[in-house]
Amino acid sequence: MRLFDPHIHMTSRTTDDYEAMYAAGVRALVEPAFWLGQPRTGVSSFTDYFDGLIGWERFRAAQFGIRHHCTIALNPKEANDPRCTPVLDVLPRYLAKDGVVAVGEVGYDSMTPAEDDAFARQLEMAKEHDLPVLVHTPHRDKLEGTKRTLAVVAESGIAPERVVVDHLNEVTVGLVKESGAWMGFSIYPDTKMDEQRMVAILREHGTEKMLVNSAADWGRSDPLKVHKTGLAMLGGGFTESDVDTVLWDNPVAFYGQSGRLVLDELPGFSAAKETFEGNSVLRGGRDEAVA
Repeated sequence: MRLFDPHIHMTSRTTDDYEAMYAAGVRALVEPAFWLGQPRTGVSSFTDYFDGLIGWERFRAAQFGIRHHCTIALNPKEANDPRCTPVLDVLPRYLAKDGVVAVGEVGYDSMTPAEDDAFARQLEMAKEHDLPVLVHTPHRDKLEGTKRTLAVVAESGIAPERVVVDHLNEVTVGLVKESGAWMGFSIYPDTKMDEQRMVAILREHGTEKMLVNSAADWGRSDPLKVHKTGLAMLGGGFTESDVDTVLWDNPVAFYGQSGRLVLDELPGFSAAKETFEGNSVLRGGRDEAVA
């Protein structure tokens, strides 16, 4: 299988994960900007992080044969912290960078007025920069959060085919499908969705505008969930062409709207001594005396 993980937080993963993903068929990914794991204390924390997404992490992925892209945004969780919201004034310079293929993650966490403002402003930025949008739906009260999300997207005037609404489930997928937006699903070991539920959703709703991701963030997660979903699809009667549609063609079509995808193939890990800002993924040579 040739795989594209359209939502995976590789900053929180190890080089072992990159190697395992390449071995499983992952050749491209999108890493959305998200929260730090603990409260940020200022805008400089964002800018260092954004610089890492478009620089070091892109380099690190390439060393393991994977094309790395990212999305940039103030995420909903941190939109409620007044120490973080000034980053909205900084975002435009990052949205113009190579490798940035969407505005995201935006949307709702607790559905507060601060989140309303950040969401609306970033949808406008997406229109100004001609970028698609990755939308996070809240983990609590997901149905109402999804309804509110779709209302805000409609009010913004952005074309629904330029929006993916993520972290969906059986309750919310129909609403998003009806809206004309793309449908995103995060496959986790314990929460959100699993492979078999995803296969059932694909049977009911088809493969069009469906994106499947592993998310794979700081918490308990699995960066091989896209691969495992592909296996579950094959085991559930879907064809190899169906798998290719959902796990490669669809993310390419959605993020390709940015005009910034780079998908030419790379070799896997080769222990080449390439560096980024003087740093490499290697950690010293083998001691010949004990080799």
